[in-house]
Amino acid sequence: MQPDLHSHTTASDGTLSPAELMHEAVSAGLTTLAITDHDTVAGWQQAVKAVPPELTLIPGIELSTQWNGIGIHIVGLNIDPKHEAIERAVAHQSDARLTRAEQMLSKLSKRNIRLSMDELLGDYAGHLPGRVHIARMLLDKGHVKNMQQAFTKYLGAGKPAFCQSNWLELETVIESINLSGGIAVLAHPLKYRLTFSKLTRCIDAFAASGGSAIEVISGAQDKDSILRLARLAKENNLLSSCGSDFHQPGQPWARLGKTAGLPENCKPVWEQWQPA
Repeated sequence: MQPDLHSHTTASDGTLSPAELMHEAVSAGLTTLAITDHDTVAGWQQAVKAVPPELTLIPGIELSTQWNGIGIHIVGLNIDPKHEAIERAVAHQSDARLTRAEQMLSKLSKRNIRLSMDELLGDYAGHLPGRVHIARMLLDKGHVKNMQQAFTKYLGAGKPAFCQSNWLELETVIESINLSGGIAVLAHPLKYRLTFSKLTRCIDAFAASGGSAIEVISGAQDKDSILRLARLAKENNLLSSCGSDFHQPGQPWARLGKTAGLPENCKPVWEQWQPA
């Protein structure tokens, strides 16, 4: 069983608490898990206090950034969560998320959908507000029929309440991870729906900025996609990572610990550290 190096808790947009996530990981047969919440290490801070003896917990984070105007996510693995570079990055991203949430609520208000910032922060106390949290409020208050409709009608790119975010630059995100002793990983490269030429340019920019690995496997992928990403990793002299991108139970495309094995020609990212 290989590690699962991409997962989320209630500290960001997951539905399981850190303790519940670790229990799920053990039940799935995992021995190594990375908690990589969006723009925060709060989930890891809670989890590390009571890690099951049969599980190795890797400190991680998933930082938001942009490349050529396209939202890109960079996972930091085996970081020092208390390093000042990570703390600065988290502080900046926290401000960016709060500002974006206020702007989105303002845009919704102009459409006579009035959601309270105090209620948003109260419902998700201690968690950074994301679009998924606003989507849940829209659903709870009957403004949409399901979560997907919240994005297709209001919160998705180009929709009435969508707002760009003031994320850290790609180079800054990678530098912050590297300074903390971590490994910068380009998350779910196929999720951005880039053409092959744009994807290769994105990977080139990532590698040139100091990135070290790409997720060759992200959740349930077909064999051709895995082999294509493995080839890109090798051509760019990058390590290979894998993770489910788990957010909640019941999603067969992102089942915790249920990913395919890395191809034999890959250099696994987990060989680069010695967990404490």
